[in-house]
Amino acid sequence: MTQVTPDAAATRLRRSPLHERHTALGAKFASFGGWEMPLEYAGGGVLKEHTAVRAEVGVFDVSHLGKVRLTGAGAAVFVDACLSNDLGRIAPGRAQYTLCCDEATGGVVDDLIAYWYADDHVFLIPNAANTAEVLRRLHAAAPSSVTVTDEHEAYAVLAVQGPRSGELLTALGLPTGHDYMSFSPARLGAVELTVCRTGYTGELGYELVVPAADAVAVWDALHAAAPAPRACGLAARDTLRTEMGYPLHGQDLSLEITPVQARAGWAVGWDKPAFWGRAALLAEKATGPRRTLRGLVAVDRAIPRAGMSVYVGDTCVGTVTSGTFSPTRKEGIALALLDTAPGLADGDLVEVDIRGRRSRMRLTRPPFVEPSVR
Repeated sequence: MTQVTPDAAATRLRRSPLHERHTALGAKFASFGGWEMPLEYAGGGVLKEHTAVRAEVGVFDVSHLGKVRLTGAGAAVFVDACLSNDLGRIAPGRAQYTLCCDEATGGVVDDLIAYWYADDHVFLIPNAANTAEVLRRLHAAAPSSVTVTDEHEAYAVLAVQGPRSGELLTALGLPTGHDYMSFSPARLGAVELTVCRTGYTGELGYELVVPAADAVAVWDALHAAAPAPRACGLAARDTLRTEMGYPLHGQDLSLEITPVQARAGWAVGWDKPAFWGRAALLAEKATGPRRTLRGLVAVDRAIPRAGMSVYVGDTCVGTVTSGTFSPTRKEGIALALLDTAPGLADGDLVEVDIRGRRSRMRLTRPPFVEPSVR
């Protein structure tokens, strides 16, 4: 792998409008989907940041996430015919987790959140690394009545997560009473923003979609309010989402891992007449997948990591896709893509090869921690 100096890397990476605020807090940065984003902060670290979200409130800058706006007659109908989930399950003013699948294979191009404003207006938030490909596919398929606009750098996104997140937003006069997976336009002083009851941590939380030019003002207002939030980096976001069994694209979902294999069939509108990958996914669902995503909990003192092999006896039956030490459970946990042929059941023991040494893990069904999103 070619080594890149921090200065050289920074010249090629996009930066959040909050970059100077992160630097002032002593953030350690890393590349995420072409963006230089905070991994963790000085005086905090993953464990403290993770705990703040589970017990109090933390604020993440996730402005690297994509933003795509679709407007014009039939915009919602068009999105519904492309993406996997069924917009008919929700209504305008609500958000929905959905998948952009490959038409030929059913593999996952990206997982994203769709915000349905009106029949002629849908806002999508895809993953940073996949935004360009999602845009390409939407542009190629869009009818002349629908305009697809890349607004990746036009907005910042701040995730306010934790059991006291509502208390924090209320102190700023922002709405908090709307239901999970819904959103509400709001104002913070002169700033117009959207408050979404969404998140990636499994805790009660909100995501604020803010014009990029106003991101610093909103960040400062959050940190000046009470209860004071802890700034949290993307390393803690990863341990939090793994405890919930939430998939990460590129590891637990990919062009090679379908929603059927990832047990994400709940995000597929199986009865819809059209969506990308429908034929391939219906065929796989009918025959049954050759592998499925399972949860693992360490029995021995070990921490599984992505890419490690999983064994039953001398037979390799799959690979860890995401693995970490769970700060909440105080033990190793993982998601693993395992062959269905051995007929493994929850509670069975398998072994994970950790640097040449086998460690026992017990199969379980995520989440590893009880969710508190409502």
